[in-house]
Amino acid sequence: MSESKGGAGLITLNRRADFLAANNGRRAPMPGFVLLVRPRDDGSDAIRIGYTITKKIGGAVIRNRMKRRFRALAAELLPLEGVPGADHVLIGRAGGIERPFDDLRRELAKALAKIRR
Repeated sequence: MSESKGGAGLITLNRRADFLAANNGRRAPMPGFVLLVRPRDDGSDAIRIGYTITKKIGGAVIRNRMKRRFRALAAELLPLEGVPGADHVLIGRAGGIERPFDDLRRELAKALAKIRR
């Protein structure tokens, strides 16, 4: 099985095809990241999440730190404010690692509200 269980009932995306499909969904660009959301229409209410941080952002230590921050944000906000039955992808931006965690939390809440509208 190519999907693993993330924190707080979230399923982590692993297949490249899922990431490419999410690229055709709605986008909410924020200073620290870009949020992509695409409804799956498969009858499941499960929220799936994926993370993308490119080497342009930095070395492995920086990318892993950013992924850990994204995982913590997703575990906190997606079960409450995420779109049920949709794939969510967080794409890291260059300024995201320096941003305070509270700013990222506010930006993710704002991005999710924008997507739900």
